[in-house]
Amino acid sequence: MKAWLTAFVVIVTRENLRFVRQRGRFLSALVRPLVWLVVFAAGFRAALGVSIIPPYQTYITYDVYILPGLCGMIQLFNGMQSSLSLVYDQEMGSMRLLLTSPLPRWWLLFSKLASGVIVSILQVAAFLAIAALAGTTTPLVGYIAVVPALVLSGLMLGAFGLVISSTVRQLENFAGVMNFVIFPMFFLSSALYPLWKMAESSPLLRDICALNPFTHAVELIRFALYGKLDLTALLWVSACFVLFMLAALWGYEPARAMLRAKA
Repeated sequence: MKAWLTAFVVIVTRENLRFVRQRGRFLSALVRPLVWLVVFAAGFRAALGVSIIPPYQTYITYDVYILPGLCGMIQLFNGMQSSLSLVYDQEMGSMRLLLTSPLPRWWLLFSKLASGVIVSILQVAAFLAIAALAGTTTPLVGYIAVVPALVLSGLMLGAFGLVISSTVRQLENFAGVMNFVIFPMFFLSSALYPLWKMAESSPLLRDICALNPFTHAVELIRFALYGKLDLTALLWVSACFVLFMLAALWGYEPARAMLRAKA
């Protein structure tokens, strides 16, 4: 057990030190959602009648509505960037050494996930603080209730990033994968518009968004920010996390990783 804890602390510390040294990564994680918040809030200043969280069936401004979606955006980009470091570690050979250690592979990958979740929560906290100073706030209880939602959604998105990184052989290929994954996941979700609004224009588009795991991560965060629990979103995110984690464990099986390195 001591070896497990030591490995966890070392991996988390290593990843957080890497993040601290990459100041551009922290700034980009804040600037990106803040720009979206300002631009979209200015374009949709009129209040929307969105019945999202009973009993909050009232008019809310658009900037308040997209706040959870932008929190999810931070976690989505962070999960992909953490996966980018894994691709780099694979090229350098350090990932192979890590996975061939005597500790269980699932624990090593979970430690990697945990480090990414910690970083993403710090980024979301900074973003929410800046948004609050700008006047975009939610109930006070929501800032506490959202932490477990951020942990679970961060684990799911991080595990999804692990699955993607296990299929990428070279660092140069990762940028294309991100463009074909991140933006479709973000736009085909309820991050910017409610699902019922999408159904008015295209029922098929609404169904696609409803099947998107990122949609349920956003809804889990959205309800939590109002001190509520979306049980459907909780089950979806939990199930997707387990599925993605199993796929990542299969993808990072040491023998398969060595075969990819030789290919």
